[in-house]
Amino acid sequence: MKSLTGIFMLAVLLTACSQQSKEKLQALEKQRSDSLLLTEAKNIFDVLPPPNEITPANEPLIKLGQMLFYDPRLSSNEKISCNSCHNLASYGVDNKPTSTGASGAKGDRNSPTVFNAAIHNMQFWDGRARNVEEQAGMPILNKDEMAIPHEGFLVQRLDNVPDYKELFKTAFPDKKQPVTYENVQKAIGAFERTLLTPSRFDKFMMGNADALTDTEKSGLRLFMNTGCTSCHNGVGIGGTTMQKFGLVTDYRTLTHSRYNDEGRKNVTRNERDKDVFKVQGLRNVEKTYPYFHDGSITSLDTTVKIMSQAQLNKKLTDQQIKDIVAFLKSLTGDIRVEAKINPFAARIK
Repeated sequence: MKSLTGIFMLAVLLTACSQQSKEKLQALEKQRSDSLLLTEAKNIFDVLPPPNEITPANEPLIKLGQMLFYDPRLSSNEKISCNSCHNLASYGVDNKPTSTGASGAKGDRNSPTVFNAAIHNMQFWDGRARNVEEQAGMPILNKDEMAIPHEGFLVQRLDNVPDYKELFKTAFPDKKQPVTYENVQKAIGAFERTLLTPSRFDKFMMGNADALTDTEKSGLRLFMNTGCTSCHNGVGIGGTTMQKFGLVTDYRTLTHSRYNDEGRKNVTRNERDKDVFKVQGLRNVEKTYPYFHDGSITSLDTTVKIMSQAQLNKKLTDQQIKDIVAFLKSLTGDIRVEAKINPFAARIK
């Protein structure tokens, strides 16, 4: 009997040791897989820098920029602010296909998020602005957006506000006449340069393998191996290049767009730029629906499916789409709480 008991105990111990060895091997294999994935990701993407690396160390300038960003007096009817279309409480967008301007007319392109826009090397869907400072000045004068008639009109309006006189003087102490249109752009740009959103993906990129789930890691592998990173790469996961939308097939057959937007061709008048648009950065893409230049698609799953067909000529399975979307959701982050404080909850007098 003792012999049988001993044999049984030995079998139990051997089984336990075998299970432990199996689990140890699985852990080592997972560690190796994660390490290889991280190495590959580091060759394609970058960690989001801290705001102080791309923001002037000028708190008065940033404070002024925040005031201007939220101020409806930057529109002709004093009802539309930058925040109206780029709502900082909803990830820098208004979640509408196209936004309504001061005249009541709807625009013909979707308002992209201002979150992380400062790390892109161009602005607008057609890339016509080089940076956030240049971009900030354009909607203000656009007749279909904020509809200010000319630069001098806004400068005079702001110069008549005592609080603004003091804010501009503090932000631009070396300027004899600090209230200028150029300084409006500089201030808004300085504020927008603080709107960075570090995410779990950045933690993964810094070496924390547990920051992403297994499904998200699977989605990251698919995202890289499928070819998405030929356009969506770098620190912004896009935002630095322009590409024809519909390399394989006319995008309109997939999005059923109602407006025939020919993209950058509208700027250059060059036929080669037909249907060429800025490659959008994918940080916070989970929250910045609807998608594409005309806001024609509301589902992120459908958007991934369309992109794989229109750009890569690949038909992904439902599971592959699900995994890629899971990865994209790991790119969600938020701005600092202070930036969401609207100074015009109590309007400047």
